[in-house]
Amino acid sequence: MARNKQKKPKLPLAYKPLGFALGWASGALAGLAFRKTWMAIRHEEDAPDALDRDRGWGEILLAAAVQGALFAMARSLADRTGAKAIERSTGVWPVADKGGRD
Repeated sequence: MARNKQKKPKLPLAYKPLGFALGWASGALAGLAFRKTWMAIRHEEDAPDALDRDRGWGEILLAAAVQGALFAMARSLADRTGAKAIERSTGVWPVADKGGRD
């Protein structure tokens, strides 16, 4: 009896370099967005660092939360944009399962 298996299309090789480039660009844009956002929130050019002795917990945690949110948003935007571009150009979604990257 012959098996009627459909071969799953392989992930296009173009997705890896595209994903890398979009990830790098999104990280750079997220860093810029964070600096601008921190300037708007606190009117300071430098955000607090966790090891900055002169900054309080609230300020450090606020900076970390804002930075984390902006980086996660930029990463999701880059991942989704790259995946949609690959799907449009090849007809194949670049991830085989419904799970995410992590």
